[in-house]
Parts: sequence; C-alpha cells; structure tokens
Amino acid sequence: MICNISDLQYKEVIDIADGTRYGYIGDVEIDAQNGTIESVIISGKPRWFGLLGREPDTVFPWSSITRFGEDLILVDGRQRRQEAKPDTKPRHP
Repeated sequence: MICNISDLQYKEVIDIADGTRYGYIGDVEIDAQNGTIESVIISGKPRWFGLLGREPDTVFPWSSITRFGEDLILVDGRQRRQEAKPDTKPRHP
C-alpha cells in the first residue's frame, strides 16, 4: 500500500499487544539528511478544554510500526516515549 504523509493523519494508532488506542497522527519527524521518517507523533489531549495546556505528545519511532491498515496503524507500544512541548504562553510575574 502506498500512502502520503497527509493520509497518515486519518489513521488511528493502536497498540498491537493490548489494543490501547493512542489517537491519530498529528506530525512526523523526518531526518532531512537521509530523507527518512524517524517517528510519528500523536498530539497530547487538551486539559480542561485546552485552558490548562495539553498532555505530553506520544512519540513512536518508525521502527515500532508493525502494520498499516486502511484506517489504522498497529504499533509496538513498548517503544513509545512521552514528549512535553515547551510552554509558549507568556508567564506573568
């Protein structure tokens, strides 16, 4: 199956071992020198309607992907990592 990077955002990411549903791909990390996809990123869920920021992103290395389906991607969830985005909101003293 051939798909575009933009097609990945419509595929749900599910752990092959226990069926955990992580969500949908929000971004990818690309090694610009090699031209390879290094990992896929699931955006963290908003906390309290987004007013309290959001949960950390979940990052899966490309090697953790075990199967692509029509509407889902199966991954080995043991290889995931959590990654907090830097806080971009201005802080008041």
